[in-house]
Amino acid sequence: MNRMPSWIRQHVAALRALLVLTVVTGVIYPLAATGVAQALFNDHANGSVIEKDGKAVGSSLIGQSFTGADGNPVRKYFQSRPSAAGDGYDPTSTSASNLGPEDVIDVPPHGADEGRLSLLTQVCARSRAVGELEGVSGARPYCTPDGVGAVLKVFPDRAVSVNQACPAAPFLPTYQGLTVECAKPGEDYAAGRTVPVRGNSGTPAVPADAVTASGSGLDPHISVAYAGLQAPRVANERGMPVEQVKALIDEHTTGRALGFMGEPAVNVLELNLALDRS
Repeated sequence: MNRMPSWIRQHVAALRALLVLTVVTGVIYPLAATGVAQALFNDHANGSVIEKDGKAVGSSLIGQSFTGADGNPVRKYFQSRPSAAGDGYDPTSTSASNLGPEDVIDVPPHGADEGRLSLLTQVCARSRAVGELEGVSGARPYCTPDGVGAVLKVFPDRAVSVNQACPAAPFLPTYQGLTVECAKPGEDYAAGRTVPVRGNSGTPAVPADAVTASGSGLDPHISVAYAGLQAPRVANERGMPVEQVKALIDEHTTGRALGFMGEPAVNVLELNLALDRS
């Protein structure tokens, strides 16, 4: 009886291994993992979906925006922290902005290019907006009063506030004896020395998590400080005593993981639903 050539036997063995591994890793393992997850972690395995009046309104694990059709915050709700995931809190595009602390100069629009705001200007703009919403100062270090990064490009004979396009008035009239100019669209300032100007030295009234996105872009929590900042506005909009709103914040605050990791945090969706039930 003739034996199959070795190359055929090798291909048959490879095909058998492929079929076995496909069944094990593509059928048996997923079914087993799903079964264990449903049996032991049913809530988390199904996305920790939260329902209101029988309809899913979100997940306790994924943040969401509380804005109106015009994109502005709905004043009777607590607001979430910013998100860099897609258009915001998109689970299919979870990510950070990947912008670092040295990203301080805006890229202005040019032709078909829409330009890009630096991380610093994004933080400054968010802080200013939150300050206006909550009735507090949105000022913070390295930010101009009009909500962009306070950054100069310094040349031997002049200084330019590169994030303030003309005809904006520069946040400083002079710098080390040099007249500060607004940035002229289309002009290249790359040769200048980059100088961020600290300016305001006090502790910002707007907490850091109100102006920075989380690493995943899906964080459903805010800090206790940010929740406390929003409490007077929410109480006023709902005609509730602010003490009652703060009590709800306490009820929906989770402690540090394992008692020592991280900081206490407030789940925004759960808090807003509790407000609606009050």
